[in-house]
Amino acid sequence: MSRKSKNILTKILEHVLIYVVLFITIFPILWMLLASFEPQQSIINQANHGLFEFVPTLRNYISVFTEYNFSKYTLNSFIVAFVAIFCSLLIGLPCAYAIARFKMRKSSVVVLLVRMIPGISFLLPWFSIFSMLGLRNTYTALILSHMLVALPYIVWIMIPNFESIPMDLEEAAWIDGCTRYGAFLRVAVRLSTPGILTATLLAFIFSWNNFMFSIVLSGRSTTTLPVAVFNFVSYAYIDWGGLMAAACAITLPIVILSLCLQKYIISGLTAGAVKG
Repeated sequence: MSRKSKNILTKILEHVLIYVVLFITIFPILWMLLASFEPQQSIINQANHGLFEFVPTLRNYISVFTEYNFSKYTLNSFIVAFVAIFCSLLIGLPCAYAIARFKMRKSSVVVLLVRMIPGISFLLPWFSIFSMLGLRNTYTALILSHMLVALPYIVWIMIPNFESIPMDLEEAAWIDGCTRYGAFLRVAVRLSTPGILTATLLAFIFSWNNFMFSIVLSGRSTTTLPVAVFNFVSYAYIDWGGLMAAACAITLPIVILSLCLQKYIISGLTAGAVKG
């Protein structure tokens, strides 16, 4: 076989592999989207007809936002995610900057260890502490529990971003009259925008999809979207149409944010990978 034929065969195999991976990834999302517009009885009897053979309806979405009061749960999730990420950025950015500039390797290892510990390990201590403080079923409990994972995640992503910024730029800012804090805001933070956006997006995805902390620490007035999905599942019946519509509603903000910030994600994750 000639070299040209090998190259053509390699490209064909690469494209086949890509399409297989795309199909495996996209098909469940496509099924979820189609099922969200499909009547309940049609979903149950889907084996007897094709995937696309049904009369579309908006009843599932109407039911989600009227009967199940999903708008309230959406607001709860936005409040918890926004405040948790804002506080994590407020604490995490200076922390990551200090670790990067002062070469605090032991501290970075501690951050990594905290990031690697399963979140369920903190669940019982958090439950006991918040119960004693009377903070169960409050936004405070959910925000602090989400920060437990979001904060070390942000710090770990931002350390290489700050390390990749030449120290000469900050020294020039000092000569121009900036304090270290001013140089941090005007130079380090501005040049690390892709990393900050990446860390914010990943932390938001964690908080938005978090189920474990929310089901234990939230109450009737602070229920978030992942926990609210349980409303569609009962002992003897599952509202598949409503469940798929709710899943689409939960997924939509993540998809929109990811599409808007996709050009920053790769550069944010790879910052500091190449130096010199």
